[in-house]
Order: sequence, then C-alpha cells, then structure tokens
Amino acid sequence: MPDTNGGMYSRKSILAALVVSVLYLGFSQFLIGFKTDQLVLVGIFNALYFFKPATRKFILGFSIFIVYWIIFDYMKAWPNYRFATVHIQDLYDAEKAIFGISTGGQRLTPNEYLLQHSSSFIDVLGGFFYLCWIPVPLAFAGLLFYKNREQFVHFALSFVLVNFVGFIGYYTYPAAPPWYIQLHGNEFIAATKGNTAGLARFDAYFNTSIFESLYAKSSNVFAAMPSLHSAYPIIVLYYGIKNNLGKLLNTGFALVMLGIWFTAVYSSHHYILDVLAGIVTAVIGITLFNFLTGRKTVVKRFTDTLVRAIE
Repeated sequence: MPDTNGGMYSRKSILAALVVSVLYLGFSQFLIGFKTDQLVLVGIFNALYFFKPATRKFILGFSIFIVYWIIFDYMKAWPNYRFATVHIQDLYDAEKAIFGISTGGQRLTPNEYLLQHSSSFIDVLGGFFYLCWIPVPLAFAGLLFYKNREQFVHFALSFVLVNFVGFIGYYTYPAAPPWYIQLHGNEFIAATKGNTAGLARFDAYFNTSIFESLYAKSSNVFAAMPSLHSAYPIIVLYYGIKNNLGKLLNTGFALVMLGIWFTAVYSSHHYILDVLAGIVTAVIGITLFNFLTGRKTVVKRFTDTLVRAIE
C-alpha cells in the first residue's frame, strides 16, 4: 500500500530501488557485459527489499557483501597485469628456496610434492573444505545478524576492508598461482582463463562441475598473492571468539581455517607464501577496522549509522 512516510511501498523507496537496479545493470553492461547473474542479483535484492520490513533490513545489511561482490566482479574491467609486472618465476623460486622439499635428488615446492602424493580421500576432504570459502562467512554473518546487529556490521565491514587490503596486494604484486607455472612455465599469457587445478579431482570424483563453474568466473588468475581464501576464515574465527559463540563452534571454524589453508597449497591454487600473505592481510584489515572504529572517525559514524538502519 502507498506510504507517504518513506515506508515499504512509498514512491521514494520504489524509485530508490529502481534507480539502484538500473544503474547497476547499466554500469555492468558498460564495464564487463551482461550476465544472467546480474538479473538474479537484482531480482533477489528487490524481492527482499519489498517483501516485508524484516527482509528489507536483512538485504540492506547484506548489501555490504553485495557491494564487495560487485567490486570484485568489476575487477575484470581492469586486470591487474595491466598495471604491474606479473610475478611467475621469482615467486616460484622464493617458495622453493624457503619451503622446498628435497626428495629423489631434486627440490620441489610443497605444491609439487603434494601433487605427487595426492589421494582421493584428501581430494574429497580438501574440496569440501574449499567449498566453505564463501558459505561459512555468509552463514556466520547470518548468525550475527540475528544475534547482534552491531557485531554483524562490524564483521561485514571488516570482511570488506580485508578484501580491499587484498585488492591493493593484487594490483601492486600481480602473481601467478602454482598451477599456472605447471601448465605454462614462465611465459606470461594475458587473460589466461581460470583453472580448477587440483580441485578438478574433486569434480571428477563426484562427476560434477562445481569448481569448474566457479573458476570459469574468475576475475583474474594473476591474483594469487595474497590468498583471500586464507584470510576469510580468520575473520570468522576472530569474530566467533569475540562473540563467545562457544568452544565447539569456534573449534569448527578453526578446523575449516586449517583445512582451507592446506587445500590452497594441496590443490596448487596458492603457494605457502600466498597463504602467509593472506593471514597478514586479515590481521591488517581487522586491526585497521578496530583502530578506525575505536575513535570518533568517519568510519565510526558510518558504522553506527548502518547499525541503526538495520535494527
């Protein structure tokens, strides 16, 4: 019903949703081209925005993650390899020098060693761990949304800030993943398509294409350093401990974190150096957010405004 006070179906709210939707679709078409995913996103946003007050607050809160996803998607328009030299051989050599394993008269990177000692059991277990990359942070955000709106906003903004720190790393130090040098050597090939690497064994075991479809949408394969796969579970564990969610749940978060770290290397998607850089990225992002919100800054006021908007 019409509402002249800025309610669910007021002219102002309908116009705002329409303008945001059209601008997003138009800008996406201009930058990266049309994809059906964009229509799905717009449809979900508007459905929840207008369904009822509770779902409006929910989607407004989760818009923090939507903004992150859009920015990540738009990175396709500005590949990092256009702005700096891609590190291939030097990163490989550094990994081998620091973490190399001597076997059979040769020195291998941990990725190469694990590739020679893979097993179906580890393929399956590692694949399930890696699938937790996004679902666990989103499920955790949902839990915080209903448990503590302020902590939800803090978690969501910390998550985005960690990503921004990671994006800075992507553009200042473009880096090829281990599977790239396994397939292409030291030759730089611009616009290389995403590859499932060791995760292809998970797909093959279950006769599915889960990871194949995920990596087909990769924004840039030269974004291995830092490993944001390794950063995300740290944010979850940090806020899990901070919110006293219980030893059992936090132990689960810790196991997922360790599983993702291992699988990142086992599957040849990241070097140990990438994982360590991801850990540092998470620590920097969380620390920076706490610093900014611990003082009367623009970030503090913005955070408080978001909390009030969804309470």
